[in-house]
Amino acid sequence: MEWFAEVFSGLQGLLFEQLLQPVMFAAGLGQLLSDGFDATGWLLVGLLQLLVMVSVIGPLQRWRPVELLKDRASLRTDVIYTLVHRLGLFRVAVFFALEPLLSELFGLARVAGFGTLHLDAFWPGVSDQPLVSLLLYLLLLDGLNYWLHRGQHRWHWWWQLHALHHAQQQMTQWSDNRNHLLDDLIRDLILIVVAQCFGIAPSQYVAIVALTQLSENLQHANLRLWFGRFGERLWVSPRFHRMHHALGSDERQNCNFAVLLPCWDMLFGTANFEHRYEATGVRDQLTQGRDYGRGFWAQQWLGFKRLAGRA
Repeated sequence: MEWFAEVFSGLQGLLFEQLLQPVMFAAGLGQLLSDGFDATGWLLVGLLQLLVMVSVIGPLQRWRPVELLKDRASLRTDVIYTLVHRLGLFRVAVFFALEPLLSELFGLARVAGFGTLHLDAFWPGVSDQPLVSLLLYLLLLDGLNYWLHRGQHRWHWWWQLHALHHAQQQMTQWSDNRNHLLDDLIRDLILIVVAQCFGIAPSQYVAIVALTQLSENLQHANLRLWFGRFGERLWVSPRFHRMHHALGSDERQNCNFAVLLPCWDMLFGTANFEHRYEATGVRDQLTQGRDYGRGFWAQQWLGFKRLAGRA
């Protein structure tokens, strides 16, 4: 862990000094160099994720595909979503839009006497064990992600945004980030607030998000893979998550909401361990011929129209 942290820190510094710092000075953003350095960390994580996707998950998809891909244009749109998120473009936009507001709100909360909980301080010695602390916070955020995902399906207004993610009828590793930007904004904002309230260190938060995103790429892959009777109950597999995307699903009738750990579905009665690889899509694509858009901007615009009840 220490070796990896040192290598990552060295690469982050090199990337920042050679690439981002000159650009920030040229743009007159010298006062934000500290934030730019943090952004470089996210950029490096995204580049490493893309490397794993192309070199590992991609060959796996070609080795054991569930279905043949015919709609290449839809696949290219999903790639755009992935690049927007993994190269930090969405995160930078969120930073400039919300960082001042969040800093002000957290400052007021601390002045009012609301301190950080520091979950890992509840058990003696845990805070001195970085790996144990990381696993504890991973469990916390994964449980939160489960309930946020349930909310995306349960609350009709939120489903009008989240349905875009389910409307992909050719799931691949690139489909994970195929989301309405407002949907992502709401979810990320809740995660950031909870991370701040529970005192998750920035490095731990980055590690948890990176692991979660890469696992989700594998889950969405066009890959005929399951983890066995025992493994399926330990970690979400492509087969387990594909059941969640099964064609004909809607916001009210679904299963397998877990992001990383199937134990949440098992605990709350939403697990489906049937060994099937279903076609994917949304029910109203079949019953109403509903259009979710072909390109990035069309999909975003139609999401707003659905939210307003006009599509």
